[in-house]
Amino acid sequence: MNEYMLRVLNRADHQAAWSAERHREFVKRCEVYIQSLQRKGQLDSAQPLAKQGAVLSKHGADWRVEPLDASHEIQVGYYHVRAENLQDAIEIAKGNPEFEYSTTARVEVRPLKESEETTGFVYPR
Repeated sequence: MNEYMLRVLNRADHQAAWSAERHREFVKRCEVYIQSLQRKGQLDSAQPLAKQGAVLSKHGADWRVEPLDASHEIQVGYYHVRAENLQDAIEIAKGNPEFEYSTTARVEVRPLKESEETTGFVYPR
């Protein structure tokens, strides 16, 4: 099995108008999705991300720390999954509840590198 990161993106305010009941339904649906992936041995980890944070950058010798701009699209969570290939990882991503509850959701599906070809360095797990 290969490893993939499903990077869940959405508008930061996409849940702003939801009722408490709709939010509970969404969270429950996420729990079911996660449990299903666990039963199939396809999930290594999954976490939602807070809407607060910082963005660090470096310009020459100067560091810049800016607040996370949550007024646009942000990463709202991630899933670290196992799949045979990219197409299978895409199929796993299609089951994400974000798509059922939001019209602005996107999931970036990317394979994880286990090592560097040029140096042989193996990344820790």
